[in-house]
Amino acid sequence: MAQSSTAKRVAELVRAPIEELGFVLWDVRYVKEGASWYLRIYIDSPDGININNCSDVSHLIDPILDEHDFISQAYFLEVCSPGLERELINPEHFEQMIDSKVKVKLIRPIDGTRDFAGTLKSYDGNVTIDSENGEMTFLKADLVSVRLDDCF
Repeated sequence: MAQSSTAKRVAELVRAPIEELGFVLWDVRYVKEGASWYLRIYIDSPDGININNCSDVSHLIDPILDEHDFISQAYFLEVCSPGLERELINPEHFEQMIDSKVKVKLIRPIDGTRDFAGTLKSYDGNVTIDSENGEMTFLKADLVSVRLDDCF
């Protein structure tokens, strides 16, 4: 099973139980780092996330993953917060963060620059920010990442 389809299936299995605990499933990533595989479940809450929340969710979803047993490799399960400089991935992430300060990283530079900062103004598949250089729109295909910027 491909990495992205594994993450997608995990998200489908754990979303409802995580929401029943009062958390939001922010993202799921299934990645290989060195010789080890990691299944990372990112959770969020309006009140923030602490280590006890991560532990509670881990204990909740571990038996669900064991029951379905569709991941053939051994892996480490990590439940964590998306962090202050969280990456915006899904359309709902962008919609929630309109008027927030963001950092945009591009695949190819524009006038020698790959990194831009500004206030997220809109998202329609492409990202529009209001920066010190005025309003800028970036095509989704040109993006490496868009993250919240607490240092702006």
